[in-house]
Amino acid sequence: MFSGIISAVGRITQITPREVGFRLRIEADGLGLDDVGVGDSIACAGVCLTVVSFKDNHFDVDVSEETLSCTVGLDLPGEINLEKALRLSDRLGGHLVSGHVDGVGEVLRFDPVGDNRLLEIRAPQDLAKYIARKGSITVDGCSLTTNAVQDDVFSINLIPHTLEATTLKRLKPGSRVNLEVDLIARYCERLLNCASSDEF
Repeated sequence: MFSGIISAVGRITQITPREVGFRLRIEADGLGLDDVGVGDSIACAGVCLTVVSFKDNHFDVDVSEETLSCTVGLDLPGEINLEKALRLSDRLGGHLVSGHVDGVGEVLRFDPVGDNRLLEIRAPQDLAKYIARKGSITVDGCSLTTNAVQDDVFSINLIPHTLEATTLKRLKPGSRVNLEVDLIARYCERLLNCASSDEF
């Protein structure tokens, strides 16, 4: 599990084709790999990936074709948001994030509002029902709060710290982003559906 609080911005520096998918090498100078081991989970642009090797300031992860088919940002060199998995003793500064991307959204607006930015995103239609005003959503691994929701479009106010500490500052209209909806919304839907079908 993750919190959606980005620990560092890393960089994909090497992409090696494998029989199925790719192996990525990610430079992670600011992440701190002293406590990372093979088999640990690191969220990369919101995608939970398993460390298969590491050395000095970089680590390697394998990405399957299935993951590539439902996410963006893992098939080209460039900057990427990073977060190590939570310990049970860690503070939960954002919200509970699984690292399992639900879909890819499209940026419609990225407008300055003073020092902030107004970010407007269109979500896939099947995810729209899970997005609520003043609720939590994960965008490229960042835990964010929605300001407004209308149909499949939602807006977020990005403060200067978030812009400085993440890759979100590079967004523009037409950019595609990884989205993970709030886990609680999915569990509530499941419970309600089971209750209405007398599964319990």
